[in-house]
Amino acid sequence: MRDSVQEYYGQTLQSSADLATNACCDQTPPAYLKPLLANIHDDVLARYYGCGLVVPDELAGARVLDLGCGAGRDVYLLSQLVGEHGEVVGVDMTDEQLAVARQHEEHHRQAFGYGTSNVRFEKGYLEALDALELARGSFDVVISNCVINLSTDKPKVLADVARLLKPGGEFYFSDVYADRRLAQEIVNDPVLYGECLGGALYWNDFEHLARRVGFGDPRLVESRRLSVDDVVLEAKLGNARFYSATYRLFNIADLEPACEDYGQAVIYRGTVATAPHAFTLDGHHVIEAGRVFPVCGNTWRMLAESRFAPHFEFIGDFSQHFGVFAGCGVALPFDEGVSDYASGGVSVSGGCC
Repeated sequence: MRDSVQEYYGQTLQSSADLATNACCDQTPPAYLKPLLANIHDDVLARYYGCGLVVPDELAGARVLDLGCGAGRDVYLLSQLVGEHGEVVGVDMTDEQLAVARQHEEHHRQAFGYGTSNVRFEKGYLEALDALELARGSFDVVISNCVINLSTDKPKVLADVARLLKPGGEFYFSDVYADRRLAQEIVNDPVLYGECLGGALYWNDFEHLARRVGFGDPRLVESRRLSVDDVVLEAKLGNARFYSATYRLFNIADLEPACEDYGQAVIYRGTVATAPHAFTLDGHHVIEAGRVFPVCGNTWRMLAESRFAPHFEFIGDFSQHFGVFAGCGVALPFDEGVSDYASGGVSVSGGCC
């Protein structure tokens, strides 16, 4: 399957127009990114196959790793955001894609006004990141754009990402997920696999996998339903539904399996340049500037132990526990009927099972 993917992205696809589905199609970028995208060479833009926007906030000076960088669109986009003193490293297994990325490195250095280039490209396999000269705990952020689904050993990829991230670092990535486990004939179809569908994980399997390798409490940032407009491919997929989703996984040890309430809150200072009015941690946490925002223990730690800490005031600690945080989707499993010890009976609504 790895050889099939290399052939598909190295020879079959010559531009994004050659894709048979809309799985690898980008979203409309926010206004502040449009002039940065305009600085990127047309040859690089033409060979872009991402499915999301992998541009987290607060990247100035950061060291970023792009897994499956292809021709380098996201590398050159983030190169402008990390600045000349940051660095972006791209890894890809396809020679044809890397050739395009490397061919335009000097063009982008000049376009960005840098004295020296702040990017480099490595040929390698996502399942063998340990074979590259990438030091443990050396990256602030790891990104990936619609590539993890193409990997043949996803647990190994996630484990290596955890190893390469600094404490408090994050894996911020977009990928394709299925609403169910896929039949083997779908997984083995080379076109469906190359189109980022055959290798898509069932979303719940992904979240369990992330926790097993050390990324506690995966956070879904955004998602969208994908359509398959090719009638032949659609027939092969049956009733399976697919979604492009962006997750952020923090390299923070011992996050709890549920949203536990310790009476904590945060106040966003409004100081992230790209988010002056509200900071979006994930789809359920949009934190307005200046407002006292109650949070669970995991969210408190994600903000306090990451690069976002200077942008928040933190209220409370972990000295008192109040149970599961209200509204986080985990209900008290016990019956709410009150025992009537005085009469020797139990007052409940309805009958017993």
